[in-house]
Amino acid sequence: MGVVSQSEERIDDLLWRNLKIIQNPNWFCFSLDAVLLADFLLLRPGDRVVDLGTGTGVIPLLLAARLRNTSIIGLELKEEVAHMAERSVSLNNLNQQITIKVGDIKEASAQLGKGSFDLVVSNPPYAPMGTGKISLSPVKAAARTEVYCSLKDVIREGAALLNSEGRFALVHRPARLGEIISLMRDYRLEPKRMRFVHPMLGREPNILMIEGIKNGKRDVHILPPLFIYQKTGVYSEEMAAIFQGKILKEEW
Repeated sequence: MGVVSQSEERIDDLLWRNLKIIQNPNWFCFSLDAVLLADFLLLRPGDRVVDLGTGTGVIPLLLAARLRNTSIIGLELKEEVAHMAERSVSLNNLNQQITIKVGDIKEASAQLGKGSFDLVVSNPPYAPMGTGKISLSPVKAAARTEVYCSLKDVIREGAALLNSEGRFALVHRPARLGEIISLMRDYRLEPKRMRFVHPMLGREPNILMIEGIKNGKRDVHILPPLFIYQKTGVYSEEMAAIFQGKILKEEW
């Protein structure tokens, strides 16, 4: 079987260090949010990482581009999507570093091992059940709406997967910040770093990135805002640098 197994699939360039990713635009393609989260994370040599709801595997691929000496698991509910992510991992010769597993976020700690990881990340569905329209496509519905797991499920299982000083990082919508902080503290994940992302100067933020430490002390740092565009259609200097991987300090 070839790398691309369906007529709707295509191979896209991730820009970072010549990485490629297989995507099916009839399901979904990775978003800017995933790229921003991969850049925001504090990644350390030897980290054992889990990406909850990995989708096409974009976050594990980007993290592997940041630092070779890590072990990354991508957990994905939909078997057909997980298979696509596995093929992207093979395409980039990263099988020794990234493992894609089929599994339910609600049972992640039971499947992968409680207290076994240094870093858990997630770009979960943003829309709570009962808000907006749910896609007729099961794959799109799983990516956009809390059909198969809630924000509470993601945070609870993320906390359970982490060791005593592990880090948990999430990208979400600013409107749910209060709920996010409350849930994190319910599961002993103390928020330590936050960053708001704005479409451009003068516009309200539409993306939130937050990182917490398990059993950490209350001491949160609000990082400078990130602006996607300096003007309509023109990326800011920082955003252009993120796309090119220039901000990342870790090397292969």
